[in-house]
Amino acid sequence: MKAAVLVFPGSNCDRDLVVAFEAAGADVTMVWHKETSLPDGIDIVGVPGGFSYGDYLRCGAIAANSPITRDLKAHAERGGYVLGICNGFQVLTETGLLPGALLRNAGLKYICKTVPLKVQTSDSIFTEGYNAGDVVGFPIAHHDGNYYADDETLAQLEGENRIAFTYEDNPNGSRGDIAGILSHNRRVLGMMPHPERAADIGHGGTDGAALFRACVGALTPA
Repeated sequence: MKAAVLVFPGSNCDRDLVVAFEAAGADVTMVWHKETSLPDGIDIVGVPGGFSYGDYLRCGAIAANSPITRDLKAHAERGGYVLGICNGFQVLTETGLLPGALLRNAGLKYICKTVPLKVQTSDSIFTEGYNAGDVVGFPIAHHDGNYYADDETLAQLEGENRIAFTYEDNPNGSRGDIAGILSHNRRVLGMMPHPERAADIGHGGTDGAALFRACVGALTPA
């Protein structure tokens, strides 16, 4: 299974994401933002956390218009898999690959701590390593993680079982307690919490490792 991890100026979780994918058995290539195409044969693209382009304009807005992101969109539109974490989630909403937007935290402060999440669906390659209803602990580290979507979009996400994770104790004001959502075809996941920071016992927890194992297992030929 081949994964690519994008790198923008200001990315700071790119190597963590590479390590998590590799620990699960993936062959990973890091791809600089000025490249115009992904490597051949990529199964899944990781869009990492951090502060791409210093979060100028809007978080993820400049990265969403970088050269490599054009091919990221093409990859997703032809049925490829994408995992966007934190700033990566912001990028995916800015590209239109996922609905909604990430706003300033309701408390107007940066939050960095491990939080409990509820797995809302196991019906995706990202979440099939869990059972719906499981509670896991992933770190968050964001200033603009307050997920917003209008009532119609929220109803659609709920009706189509596309809410992947919710906060047990909503730390940022996200509508519907949403921490992560799936695309229409369930092949794109955006989430604010960091599973790659919960994939090694040395970092204090391994609840995130199941996400990467599930992805690699599902995309590795039998």
